[in-house]
Amino acid sequence: MTTYLINHLRIPNGIPKAESLRYLESVEATFKPYGGRWLAIDAPVEVREGAWPGSVVLMEFPDRRTAVEWYESPEYQSILHLRTDNTISDLIFVDPVGPDFTSAQWAREIRATLAAGS
Repeated sequence: MTTYLINHLRIPNGIPKAESLRYLESVEATFKPYGGRWLAIDAPVEVREGAWPGSVVLMEFPDRRTAVEWYESPEYQSILHLRTDNTISDLIFVDPVGPDFTSAQWAREIRATLAAGS
């Protein structure tokens, strides 16, 4: 099942440092062998609720295992500091819901779990 990487990215003072640009110049070579691909990068967001300073990076990987293998790979770990030392990031991996998912069924499952615990 596809896994998505979401990075809430903030660049201090809004101007990338040279190290951040080196990261961008190097990162594709680390994730392409793992089937990773860009879906959005430095995409401006339209905030409808709450606050979201910064931009978003969205990537896709074939599955969670492969995404984690990429993140933990020596190739990526060797450049990771170029991003983490120069930006503020909240980075997560998330799997999509299945094709038959409904929020109503999910609510029923939660209600059943709550009732069983009472």
